[in-house]
Amino acid sequence: MKLPEMGSFLFHVARLVTAVIIGQTLYFKFSGSEESKFIFSVLGMEPWGRYGLAVLETFCVLFLLVPKFVWFGALLGFNLMLGAILSHFVFLGIVVQNDNGLLFFLALVVLSLSTYLLFVERKKIPYLYEYFD
Repeated sequence: MKLPEMGSFLFHVARLVTAVIIGQTLYFKFSGSEESKFIFSVLGMEPWGRYGLAVLETFCVLFLLVPKFVWFGALLGFNLMLGAILSHFVFLGIVVQNDNGLLFFLALVVLSLSTYLLFVERKKIPYLYEYFD
């Protein structure tokens, strides 16, 4: 694979992996799984915070799948994961209900991939594109 093809391949993989990781949590948030209820109860946001974040994550996934709006999905995912990681550090701890830190790890992965996507898409971000060559 040539370098431009490899860059394009990595971009699409990052986009899809980010969308899949965020998307797979939607079922648990919308269905009210015990772990989701526990997390949002600890945060003092049950049930409306759980539903609100699920809706934001749904939009994030949709934007990541539309090429013109990948930058917005990545920006939304970046901010959602910053909130998730902060919640783990301040309220929840790294391990939540014996998950061995899986949710925290997935949040770090999504944050990293969102950062990469934002870097690649930086020239498409309104009001910021003029600062990048």
